[in-house]
Amino acid sequence: MCESCGCSPGKGAAGPTEAAGRRTIEVLQDLLHENDEQAAHNRSHFDAHGILAVNLMSSPGSGKTSLLEATIRALPAGLRVGVIEGDLETENDAERIRRHGVPAVQITTGMACHLDARMVHDALDALDLDAIDILFVENVGNLVCPANFDIGQHRNVVLLSVTEGDDKPAKYPVIFRTADQVLITKMDLLPYIEEFDPVRARDAVHALRHDVPVIELSAKTGSGLDGWIEWLVRCAAAKRPTTAAA
Repeated sequence: MCESCGCSPGKGAAGPTEAAGRRTIEVLQDLLHENDEQAAHNRSHFDAHGILAVNLMSSPGSGKTSLLEATIRALPAGLRVGVIEGDLETENDAERIRRHGVPAVQITTGMACHLDARMVHDALDALDLDAIDILFVENVGNLVCPANFDIGQHRNVVLLSVTEGDDKPAKYPVIFRTADQVLITKMDLLPYIEEFDPVRARDAVHALRHDVPVIELSAKTGSGLDGWIEWLVRCAAAKRPTTAAA
């Protein structure tokens, strides 16, 4: 599917030989090294402007954009937000965010199943970084590739909706291991999804990382949103002294 991270079945396929395997590993190592350097450059931009950069990751349909809309409404006055949206096609999500008066840049990746640091860097040209306190990056819906690519973020947030199944952390451990915060979303639907058990979901997350906070919330009803907002405000406040000292 994705030619930039090596999971495309068509590009560069050389057959199951040892030499081909070595070449694949070398290419991916070079790619990740270059990406990490660009990510560090992005992070230096954010640090210089006192911006908290938050990478939102999940499978498609878990409610990332709805969460962002609810978050924009609930954040304290004076805390300024910017958004970078990642999708294969369309500007639908960015348009939803702009309706709230928040600057949003849409990245359409085409065939790429994740955002990388270069894409995010290019998108920053369309944002006034001096007018942003929290930059949300809504990554492409995917529980695999986004976990491998640093984009310069300070915090990783992984969403797990009750419609997906409480075993997702066990099935996709890499992305949940990278999480600084896990959100169990669409809790308003829990009465209709008997198969999903929030306790099992929490246990599955904590089996991977025992210290990751897990918040259950509903962007639709606002239930549980206070804990998420408090965490964001606390993380954003921690960025400001660094900027002042610099």
